[in-house]
Amino acid sequence: MEAIAEEHWYEVIRFADGISLIHEPWIQPFFRCNMWHVGGRDFDLLVDTGLGHFPLRANVPLLQGGKPLVCVASHAHFDHIGSHHEFEERWIHAAEAEILADPRPEWTLAAGYADEAMFIAPPQGWDTKAYRVKPAPATKLLADGDTINLGDRKFTVIHTPGHSPGGIALYEEAPGTLIAGDIVYDGELVTDTFYSDLQDYRRSLQRLVALPVSIVHGGHFASFGRTRLRQIVEAF
Repeated sequence: MEAIAEEHWYEVIRFADGISLIHEPWIQPFFRCNMWHVGGRDFDLLVDTGLGHFPLRANVPLLQGGKPLVCVASHAHFDHIGSHHEFEERWIHAAEAEILADPRPEWTLAAGYADEAMFIAPPQGWDTKAYRVKPAPATKLLADGDTINLGDRKFTVIHTPGHSPGGIALYEEAPGTLIAGDIVYDGELVTDTFYSDLQDYRRSLQRLVALPVSIVHGGHFASFGRTRLRQIVEAF
């Protein structure tokens, strides 16, 4: 297929619970990061920022309002932090802050994964050899149990090591919403990166499945409910 122009690269899908999915529909589903935007009374939340080849903020009107916005990294893989440098507030778990500040291809998994095979159709100007994630030093380090308060909505940070050492999920207790990052999604879970840990992965999944979750918004693929979460964890 022909290369995709910047203005056609991103798509926004709004959910009824005030959460919107921002994604890059021309990337293959396995590599396509789900970016989650949550509107709040006092400020907005954005979890993950995709590949970063085209500017995110300039191409997604949802991110251009006057309200303050906090950008959180579920973890520091290239497909989740590509546009973090565009945002003033950049929060991440302490275990992966070094990667966000110095996103070397071998640390972000861009080496070996960020190539033409990722795409259904490539973006205009793509050059595998030239692709780099830009440094985006953290402005706040997150830890297990921290609260992200949007004014009228509160998310609890859950440290979920296993896929990567500093992976986090965000849990909103009242509606049972889990923004899970890459620790769990409805697809093949990745456990073989150079810093994955299988025992940590099991413990993280056991912790999440014990929550009274109503909906899971994963780092990839479609959202799902509590029954599917149980099925994925049991299969794992």
